[in-house]
Amino acid sequence: MADSLFDLCRRYADACAGPDGVAQTPIRGMMMVRTLHVGELQVAVSKPLIAMLLQGRKRVTTGADSFDYGAGEAMVIAADVPTVSQITQASLNAPYYSLVLELDLALIRDIQAHLPPVQERTASIRIEPFDNEVAAAAYRLVRLFDQQDALAVLGEGLLRELHYWLLRSTHGPAIGALGRVGSQAERIYRAVTLLREGFTRPIRIDELAAVAGMSVSAFHKHFRAITTLSPLQFQKQLRLIHARKMMLTEGKGIAPVAYAVGYVSVSHFTREYTRMFNTPPGRDKRTL
Repeated sequence: MADSLFDLCRRYADACAGPDGVAQTPIRGMMMVRTLHVGELQVAVSKPLIAMLLQGRKRVTTGADSFDYGAGEAMVIAADVPTVSQITQASLNAPYYSLVLELDLALIRDIQAHLPPVQERTASIRIEPFDNEVAAAAYRLVRLFDQQDALAVLGEGLLRELHYWLLRSTHGPAIGALGRVGSQAERIYRAVTLLREGFTRPIRIDELAAVAGMSVSAFHKHFRAITTLSPLQFQKQLRLIHARKMMLTEGKGIAPVAYAVGYVSVSHFTREYTRMFNTPPGRDKRTL
């Protein structure tokens, strides 16, 4: 089944991938990645997702932990965490391919109501071989991409089935913690959502703690435990990553970008950008 899924995804990605190597799909939150060469380090604050690697290899680092995975393995990121990643195996003859799905918390929560409770796990990143049931559900969904009528009727049900099998897989306990109302992961996710939506404006810690339903001290503790960052560091990374995207993909200048993401000083923006990406924004823009 994994081979059949790979063939489907390879054909779709070859036909639809843009200059950045990403092929958007008709399914919300699902995309394919196709890369022809080993890549530079990419910094991101990843949303909860599963990435099924179909060909090639990739290394992902978060905090002090580093993960290396290859074809037939899936990486689940079960929290909003900062990652540094690099595709380590890809070529013109054997491109890197992966199928990525952002996890739908509403679906997870609904499905969990019909499943027996499991012990919560807080590990933010796990890598395991993807189950046959997960691969089969993904295959049934992807094969409908060129059958619009069938996708319109069956797509939501197949997306739900894929989430079901993910919850029943080895990744299930970590994924399930996100959807369990009142769990630490779910509470912190509420605050992260607020940060993502308003990262350009000043946000008070007590505002975030209130959204999470925690005291300020408890919120600080659990936010760092799950995301590996303080709320201020998390917001800073969101700003800088968004700024880099605006400069490199939209061609915007340094000063307009700095102000757009919430900085009041270009020099302050430049110092923090250099610290995070190991190169000043001007040089980064010229290089890429």
